Amino acid sequence: ATISISAHKLSKIMVAQQRWMSSLPMNTVVLFVPQQEAWVVERMGRFHRILEPGLNFLIPILDRIRYVQSLKEIVIDVPEQSAVSLDNVTLQIDGVLYLRILDPFKASYGVEEPEYAVTQLAQTTMRSELGKLTLDKVFRERESLNFNIVQSINQASDEWGIRCLRYEIKDIHIPPRIKESMQMQVEAERKKRATVLESEGTRESAINVAEGRKQAQILASEAERAEQINRAAGEAQSILAKAEAKAKAVTILSDALAEQNGNAAASLSVAEQYVSAFSKLAKETNTVLLPSRAGDISGMVTQVCMCLYILVCVCVCVCVYMHSNRFMLLFLSGLSKK
Repeated sequence: ATISISAHKLSKIMVAQQRWMSSLPMNTVVLFVPQQEAWVVERMGRFHRILEPGLNFLIPILDRIRYVQSLKEIVIDVPEQSAVSLDNVTLQIDGVLYLRILDPFKASYGVEEPEYAVTQLAQTTMRSELGKLTLDKVFRERESLNFNIVQSINQASDEWGIRCLRYEIKDIHIPPRIKESMQMQVEAERKKRATVLESEGTRESAINVAEGRKQAQILASEAERAEQINRAAGEAQSILAKAEAKAKAVTILSDALAEQNGNAAASLSVAEQYVSAFSKLAKETNTVLLPSRAGDISGMVTQVCMCLYILVCVCVCVCVYMHSNRFMLLFLSGLSKK
């Protein structure tokens, strides 16, 4: 394998030398140098000068064009190579190198085959940089890896008059088993995310249901409170209406008693009710309790009238009290509505 690699390198050097030798222009005294090219001229075997683009003159026989350097940006395909990561995973990786010759003198006399030298430097730098990273970081930190490779190449290629502009990794090939394990890891991570999302959805759903129940209970309690307030207000209005009706009845009764012959009419009414009550009592049971003066109807009527008079006075006092507290009841009923 070592012999084959050395032969491959030697063949590349031979091909490049033949390309340069075949592309070297002849000394025709008057030369026209194209744009973005630098022609290195030797006089009697020693470096003489670099021809600038445009019209140039050389001395025949003494001057010779030794090197032709292109000042354009050069793209070099870095062949695939194996590298070992920090976690001992063997990778197959290749890339593309972009460089430019800044100093034609150094590129001509500083190194043999500058393009080949930069390619080898890129491969060795790539292996060393990959050895500092784990497999996961190789994929995540691809840009930083390219930047580190460019910095390392420029530190070594300054003496050659070459400037590395960019380095891009094209493909990274990993062993099949490692690829299967990575796919399993990705699937596990996706299942984990799905489980987490599902649990979060369940939690959000439970929170929403709890919030709905809370709002429903709050609305139900507010409705019940409003119903109780309305019921209390209705009862207050009913009590007030009954009190007003009773007050009016008592007022009418007192007015009737105050008229002429009012007491006689009241006595007659009480006597009739007295007799009617005793007759009903005798029909409902065989045992009848009679007062000691049952035969004295006039005395009983007088006694009942006195009781009725006392009752009317009490009712009048209650009526006055109710009228005095009417505004208080209205205020309480309005407060209960709020």
